[in-house]
Amino acid sequence: EVTIMRQEARSGSVGNVTVHLPDYMEQVVATFSQLARASTQVNQRSGVSVRLSVSNVEVLGANALRRGLRAGEHVVVPRICDLEALAASSSGKIEIESLEEGRDGLILDNLVKAAVLTVYKERISPDQVRDVIAAFEEGIIAHAGEDIASVEEARLVEMVPAMRAPVLALTGGDESPAAVAAAVEFVLEGLHLSKRLNKDSSGTSATYRGRS
Repeated sequence: EVTIMRQEARSGSVGNVTVHLPDYMEQVVATFSQLARASTQVNQRSGVSVRLSVSNVEVLGANALRRGLRAGEHVVVPRICDLEALAASSSGKIEIESLEEGRDGLILDNLVKAAVLTVYKERISPDQVRDVIAAFEEGIIAHAGEDIASVEEARLVEMVPAMRAPVLALTGGDESPAAVAAAVEFVLEGLHLSKRLNKDSSGTSATYRGRS
């Protein structure tokens, strides 16, 4: 599925702004489609084609591009905050079976979260984040989201040195602010979905803190 996405999807890069899509985010998009195919809340007669993955990866890149243009960044890497666009782009392409009207968005949002958690568990081991969790339990607070510049989010690696190993495992050694910020946000969201960090959301912003 990822191979087809790479072959068929249009690049999100425009002008002097380059969008780099990391493999773990590609996995999230592909896993979203796979979970939708297996979900009892999705009408399987209508099906979920690979075209959904292609469309969603394009939407993800476009959302990241929009965020990057607003922040004045020339290199952009899609983050967790950009995944919010997937539920909207999937609506209409997936037929939801729900007895309650208006639950389509919630069901799609939960599928996105499940995809993130699935990929997080595949890519990050508990040993890699044990000291990260400890740092948050000791009082570290992290802010993330559309309004936070890549350079600011990437600073969390300096504040929490234990974050460096899982982040570089995701970036493949790329230490550019955009790549690091995206990996930081992925690790934070994975810890939240694993019930290891608390998350307070307000609009397009999120704050992560320890659970104690």
